[in-house]
Amino acid sequence: MRTLVRSSLVVIVLATASSCALPYYWQAASGHFDVLGKRTPIETVLADPQQPPDVKQALRLVLDMRHFAVATLDLPDNRSYRSYVDLQRPYVVWNVVAAEEFAVAPVQWCFAILGCVSYRGYFAREAAGRFAATLQAQGMDTYVAGATAYSTLGYFADPVLNTMLTGGESYVAGILFHELAHQKYYIRGDSDLNEAFASAVQQYGTLAWLAASGSAQAVAAYRASLRRQGDFAALIATQRARLDAIYASPLAAQAMRASKVRAFAQLREDYAVLKRNWGGVGEYDAWFAQPLNNAQLAAAATYWRWLPALTWYLDEHSLAALYAQMERLEGLSAADRERQLQTWLDVATAAAAMAGRINGARGADSSTD
Repeated sequence: MRTLVRSSLVVIVLATASSCALPYYWQAASGHFDVLGKRTPIETVLADPQQPPDVKQALRLVLDMRHFAVATLDLPDNRSYRSYVDLQRPYVVWNVVAAEEFAVAPVQWCFAILGCVSYRGYFAREAAGRFAATLQAQGMDTYVAGATAYSTLGYFADPVLNTMLTGGESYVAGILFHELAHQKYYIRGDSDLNEAFASAVQQYGTLAWLAASGSAQAVAAYRASLRRQGDFAALIATQRARLDAIYASPLAAQAMRASKVRAFAQLREDYAVLKRNWGGVGEYDAWFAQPLNNAQLAAAATYWRWLPALTWYLDEHSLAALYAQMERLEGLSAADRERQLQTWLDVATAAAAMAGRINGARGADSSTD
């Protein structure tokens, strides 16, 4: 999860915001400027003998990745991710996602410039928790998730954060390429497409980076992780469709709640089967360790709803062609954009099914040799 906080948005909205909304914009502006005020050029950090060697090593990689992002991925060449901030905490912001008790779609919050987004970000965990509690008191499902990065979409020189340097080389590369992709294209009010686009660039760029570094083992491990992510995304899509059918039924509220509980129990069982198919890899155990609800599903779906469609288009054409399509999509109405993405998704789904049948047939043939 990431959040998008732009002080230009805060300044404009403050003039017309109600008094009850002012604390939210104030924490966003003050939290963001607190981060900016702590920036140190990466070259200065590398020259500091007091800095831990692992931080220096990671930042040297970031500089190489930053050059790679511009030269190979045609991502923005600006002042972002050329400075460093150690926040002394595991997350930079905490995102709050909410959904109605009987709905799979997330609640939207709309802003004058940013458009409507499916989350609200807080620079303090306690503030995020308080806001989530107010929504819960209204009967909503809520989900609070820590984020290791956020983007100002190029309006400010975003720094590399200590929170971004966890998880190994592929994680650092992925999060850097993801946030820079947000700076290249951002379609106002379309969280699902924005996150899918950034994720598609993230995956493509990370694979290209790992391949360029000459580590076949790292490429294979990353591809395996992407396959598991695809399996998990399909699991989430199936669960959302299952719940959508329940919520659209004529059941009374009490019966609908009981069906909802059974549906989430089924999701846990489905994950257990999926995990066995992965050989016991527990990549998503922490996600399932939490109480499951509509908001948690909505948060995941924001990133993965259109991702198969965009990765299919990228694989079939090129990164430059995907960039050109983003420009075209931005000019379409929301309804036309949805239709175009659904067309790609249908083709991608059919292609994946065909590939699965072919691979299955090959496996059957080899087993009889």
